[in-house]
Amino acid sequence: MSVRRLAPADVQPKEFSFTAENLDWARRQIAKYPEGRAASAVLPVLWKAQEQAGGWLPQKAIECVAELLGMAKIRVLEVATFYTMFLLQPVGRKAHVQWCGTTPCLLSGGEEIKKVCERRINHEPFHVSADGDFSWEEVECLGACVNAPMVLIGKDTYEDLTPETFEKVLEALARGEAPKPGPQNGRQFSAPIGGPTTLTDPSIYPPEPPAPAQSVPDGASEQLATISDAPASIATSPADSEAFAAAEEAEISAKLAKLGKDATPEQKADAVGTRPQGLAAPREDKRDNLQRIKGIGRVNEQKLNALGIFHFDQIAGWGRMEIRWVGTYLAFPGRIDRENWIAQAGRLAAGQDNPDKPNPDKPNPNKPGKA
Repeated sequence: MSVRRLAPADVQPKEFSFTAENLDWARRQIAKYPEGRAASAVLPVLWKAQEQAGGWLPQKAIECVAELLGMAKIRVLEVATFYTMFLLQPVGRKAHVQWCGTTPCLLSGGEEIKKVCERRINHEPFHVSADGDFSWEEVECLGACVNAPMVLIGKDTYEDLTPETFEKVLEALARGEAPKPGPQNGRQFSAPIGGPTTLTDPSIYPPEPPAPAQSVPDGASEQLATISDAPASIATSPADSEAFAAAEEAEISAKLAKLGKDATPEQKADAVGTRPQGLAAPREDKRDNLQRIKGIGRVNEQKLNALGIFHFDQIAGWGRMEIRWVGTYLAFPGRIDRENWIAQAGRLAAGQDNPDKPNPDKPNPNKPGKA
């Protein structure tokens, strides 16, 4: 593992201070601990400082955290230099690759992954690529040895890599996309490649009951034949929405019934629709408040953000196949249409108020105030 030192003085910013929003966030973290125990918040506060500084920790940011928590600067420096989650050198704008260089990864072809980093990014670690988009470093075990070789990029691991699949991940990030994390060879998590190898005798399991028959209204099947070309609003038109929705629900149920009991939400969604295009990060590092859309709460907003969905216009641009994918992935098929997410998102993207779910941060002129 490489030595972890602070970046040279010539690249260090002259000062650092938390924004008002981040300072308020940091104080809320400190308040979670008893009086006199502010040092317990050092990890999340350092992480927030790194996020604000553009993905790495300058010396002034470390000193700012020490002052805020009432800690000796050397104590905070010890934390920052110990954990590889804290990056001490300037990093690429789009991605910083943490390459696992421990034994399981090296025995599984990890050296070839390192060569891609050297060729595509920079021959030396902790050096930003010529276009400023990427950087890389070597780290110790990242905890997915059975899926070696692997790398960590941001909060996501990319596993079972080959030079070719790793190149595809980097190319997607370069385009501003959010490549699918996890195994890159099709396996499910850490399950055996190719599917189960034990307890496969069907005689040891009770027979599954047949799936209930789904009736399809007259004329609706023809609509489903061209569903991939259908506009997002087709299931919200009062004239034909009921027949179309019933036919679509029957088709989705039939496809999901063919999947195994252990199918993941993503596998179910892939079986019925198309995953919407995501972003690697919010534009200008500022995400929209998706909770302003009726039907999206905190948990669903977090799930959408994890898919790379940060802005109203992304949702407004979904077609039928994207709606089917997201509805199935979030386990509420049909809700996107019932609550009209697409129209709500379109209004919000255009800067209009959302009558379905008013902005809680904006005063309601129709609501009487205190006398």
